[in-house]
Amino acid sequence: MRVAVVGLGAVGTRAARQLASTDGVERVLLCDTAEGRVDEVSSSLGSKAVARSGSTEQVPEADVVVLATPCGTQLQAAQKLIAEGIPVVTTSDEIDEVRALLDLGPEAEARGTSLIVGATFSPGLTCVLARLAADRLGSVDEIHVARLGTGGPACARQHHGSLGGVAVDWRDGGWQRRAAGSGRELSWFPDPIGAADCYRAALPDALLLVPAFPGVGRVTARLAATRRDRLTARLPMLRPPHPEGGLGAVRVEVRGRRDDGIAVEILGAMDRPGVAGGAVAALAAVELGEGRACHLGAGGLATMVEPKPFLRELARRGVKVASFG
Repeated sequence: MRVAVVGLGAVGTRAARQLASTDGVERVLLCDTAEGRVDEVSSSLGSKAVARSGSTEQVPEADVVVLATPCGTQLQAAQKLIAEGIPVVTTSDEIDEVRALLDLGPEAEARGTSLIVGATFSPGLTCVLARLAADRLGSVDEIHVARLGTGGPACARQHHGSLGGVAVDWRDGGWQRRAAGSGRELSWFPDPIGAADCYRAALPDALLLVPAFPGVGRVTARLAATRRDRLTARLPMLRPPHPEGGLGAVRVEVRGRRDDGIAVEILGAMDRPGVAGGAVAALAAVELGEGRACHLGAGGLATMVEPKPFLRELARRGVKVASFG
């Protein structure tokens, strides 16, 4: 199969590297607006990589396309690709864009194709963890997601802005809008990360998880942040973000019931968000390219892939999941 990666930041570059090392992928088409970036990445990936010139808005000649451009820039490209019947993986975690991408579901279904929305570390891996945890329960009442860390500069800017926006939670059959930066909770992530204070933020997780779990009573998402992060969230970033962030982590807590009563499943993962996000996006593209999407239309990974095979392959690629006892 031929897979195009549009946008060669931290996540896109890692996704391209993962795809270039996948046996079933014949060509990895690379596209980015930054001058020289395509040639730089292409030269590091070997013979499978093909530098593609031209605008990132042009429809690539590929079997699957991964959109890894900055948040807020993926909708128009996704619309064009879906109109051509090309399967798409997006990496956006911006609320309005995720909502608009999900709205492309009916057209994608009519075109006989699939659109995976939010295929990164979080959302993305967290959606798969939520599905795995839910499968261990008889019914699901609540899902709570927490994340720590950032990938590349675009991710860091999105992280910064999300603490100054409006959080969207699901509670008792309706949406609740709360001020980002509120609702502090202490969350425990896999070692060596440990405990961190997490706050409401403008995160799209609930938009992806609520449709995947009909009848769920509550879905929340929180972001680890320091006091300085919260105080400066509505100001421009004080210093340029690092090209690639350090260690990050995610945690998914699913509360529900089994035959013997109330039960809780907690899963997590620790990795550099850019590395893990690239692996998730690449594997999602392989799933689409090999025709293993669970349904046509648009949705998050909680509805688009089978969790156990997906996580087994992800672990083989170096991204492993931990279960909290």
